[in-house]
Amino acid sequence: MRAFYCQKCGERLFSENSFCLSCNSSLGFLPDLCDLSVIEPAGQDLWKAKSPNAQNRLYRKCLNEKQEKACTWMIPAEDSNAYCTSCRLNRTIPDLSLPENNLLWRKMETAKRRLVYSLLKLGLPVFPKSPGNALGLSFDILSDGESRAAVGNRILTGHSEGVITMNLSEADDAERERMRQNMGEVYRTPLGHFRHESGHYYWDLLVRNHPRIAAVRELFGDERINYDQALQQHYARGGALPGWEASYVTPYAASHPWEDWAETWAHYLHIIDTMETAAASGLELRNKDGEVSVMSDPYGRDFGEIRDDWHALRFVVNSLNRSMGLPDPYPFILSDLITRKLAFIHQWILNKGKK
Repeated sequence: MRAFYCQKCGERLFSENSFCLSCNSSLGFLPDLCDLSVIEPAGQDLWKAKSPNAQNRLYRKCLNEKQEKACTWMIPAEDSNAYCTSCRLNRTIPDLSLPENNLLWRKMETAKRRLVYSLLKLGLPVFPKSPGNALGLSFDILSDGESRAAVGNRILTGHSEGVITMNLSEADDAERERMRQNMGEVYRTPLGHFRHESGHYYWDLLVRNHPRIAAVRELFGDERINYDQALQQHYARGGALPGWEASYVTPYAASHPWEDWAETWAHYLHIIDTMETAAASGLELRNKDGEVSVMSDPYGRDFGEIRDDWHALRFVVNSLNRSMGLPDPYPFILSDLITRKLAFIHQWILNKGKK
């Protein structure tokens, strides 16, 4: 995500900030411009955006901000929706009268907004599922025991026909860490789940019925093999076969071509978002030959250039975490074949599947 700065005092800001800690200016995120702006009251529930990109355009606050103080995204004044671009994708949310649900839901929404930001920046279609638009995207964010969708009284995170279901417990750090260790994973975050499940959604939307599906199968495998049987075999043998690292970004990606696509898709979003942040912050990288260059915005670039910058940047971010005594945030190795898969997804998104 971009780096943001207060238009009044120049202070550095996170996209989640609702006010500037230095000058106390109110802030709002403008999803139509992918920009964070100082906002000033303009009467009749309207706010004037002071970002130069907005040119004093008028906006309204999302209903989730008015009622729950839980969303910083704004709505253009001429848009009749009560919810912002991200919140209107919600089909179901947990019972917010329960304090523990309210806190975890806020964390989940923060992660979802970062996903939606990336999708908008990539120019991917982002619109809610509705009776008149079955191809849209919706989210069910559910708490165990509150829904009939629970299996064994537990909500299963996943995707089906445009609906991404997220178990609210994934926003609970202790519970998520327990699950990560039980599953033998090196990485598990709400944002990672959102990115992975969005890969399944865009497979259905952009890949499943595409005339060039053969090119996808050549690289990721034939998705027509039985999915349930493939997963049963994967878990029965205790995970991926030895040597999986040469072909798959994670062991789970080896379970079925759909999961390979979704895992690789998620990692592509990890890479692009992290690189945009580094570039927007003016980060300089030194390559193995001692040459120094400034990171460039990854959007629209050739993937070969993205790959080279990412190899250098992941060393930096992992080294920074080690300096703080923390695990590597990106503990993955990208083989030549995995890089080819990432490049394929990069080109597929740029061309929306067209040759």
